[in-house]
Amino acid sequence: MAFALVGAGGAASVHAAALSRIADARLAAVVGSTPDSARARSLADRFGALVGRDLETLLDDPDLDAVVLCTPHPQHAAAAIAAAEAGLHVVVEKPMALTAADCTAMIEAADRAAVALSVISQRRWYAPVQRVKAAIEDGKVGEPGLATVEVLGWRSPEYYAMDAWRGTRDGEGGGVLVNQAVHQLDLACWFLGPPLEVDGWTTNLNHPEIDVEDTAVAVVRFERGALATIVASNSQQPGLYARIHVHGTNGASVGVETDRGSIFVAGVSPPSEPVNDLWTIPGEEDRLEEWRRTDREELAAVDLSSHHHELQLRDIVAAIRGRRPPAVTGEDGRTTVGLMTAIETASRAGGRVRLADPVAES
Repeated sequence: MAFALVGAGGAASVHAAALSRIADARLAAVVGSTPDSARARSLADRFGALVGRDLETLLDDPDLDAVVLCTPHPQHAAAAIAAAEAGLHVVVEKPMALTAADCTAMIEAADRAAVALSVISQRRWYAPVQRVKAAIEDGKVGEPGLATVEVLGWRSPEYYAMDAWRGTRDGEGGGVLVNQAVHQLDLACWFLGPPLEVDGWTTNLNHPEIDVEDTAVAVVRFERGALATIVASNSQQPGLYARIHVHGTNGASVGVETDRGSIFVAGVSPPSEPVNDLWTIPGEEDRLEEWRRTDREELAAVDLSSHHHELQLRDIVAAIRGRRPPAVTGEDGRTTVGLMTAIETASRAGGRVRLADPVAES
C-alpha cells in the first residue's frame, strides 16, 4: 500500500520511520512546503521515496493509495477533502481540523468517495492508556463519574522559532489546546464519551512572543453524565507532566501519566515512557510496579519515538484492506475538535457552551 507524506517536518519523519517497519505498506512520495523543499528531499532520500512537487501532482498518481497529512493545522481540511475526492485514503495528524464544521466536511468527502479517514491519536495505543480504557469498559470503576486532565509543560521561545507557523493564529490556529493538550482531550472523550457542555478560560501567562494561548482551564459535562476538569499549560519551566485520572461511581480510580516533563516534539525529542500512576480497583491496587516493569521492558525493545504511530498505522492499513472503519475515525477526531473549540468559544463568549449549539460548530 503506497503512502505519500504531505509535509516534511518532524511529524513526517516519525511517520516515515513507522511506515518503514510495516511489511505491506511503503512510503512512495514526500511533498514539502515548497517544490524545492530541502527537508522533503532529505526525508525522501532517507526512505527511498520520490519527492512530489505539490499535493495536486500526487492526486493524479494512479499508484498512490493514501496520504498522511503532516502540514500545519489550518491546512488539514482542504488537503483532506482534495485527497478524498481523488480517491485516496486519508490519515490526518492531530488535530483533525480547527472547527467541527471542517471536520464534518472532511468526513462527508471521505464517505462520498468510500475511502478511509483516520486521525492520529497514537497515545490510545500506550499500554497504560489501554488498561484505563479496559477498566472502564469492563465496569471496574462502575460508571466513570469524574475525571481530571492535567497538561503542565513548557515550550521555550526557541521552540516557537523552529517554524514560522508555530505560535501564530493564522499558521497554527491556536496554542496549547490545539497542539499539545489535544492528545489528552482525545483520551478524555475516548474514556468518557462525547462532551455536552463546556465552560472555559484561556490566557497567555509567559509567552509574549506568540499570539495564541499558552494556558487553558475548563470544566466539562459529558453526555453520559461524567464531569471533568481540564488544566492545560505550556508555562511551567521545566515541564512537569501530562496525565488523566478517572474516578468511578463505585469509588475506584484509575489513571495514566502519558508524558513526563513536557510533551515531546515530534522528530526532535523522544516521548517519555507512559505509566499508570493511579489504580485503586479492589484486588489490583498492588499491580502498578509490575506494570511499570513490564512496560519498560517492552518499550526498551522498540523505537519509542515512532512505535505507537506504527501501531496506529498498522491498524489503518488493516482497516483499509479489511474494508472496516479504522480504530480512530473521523467522527472521533471531530468529537475532540468540538471539545477543543468549545473551550476557546466559552472563553471568548464569557460563558457556558453546549456543543450541540451552532456557535460550537463554527
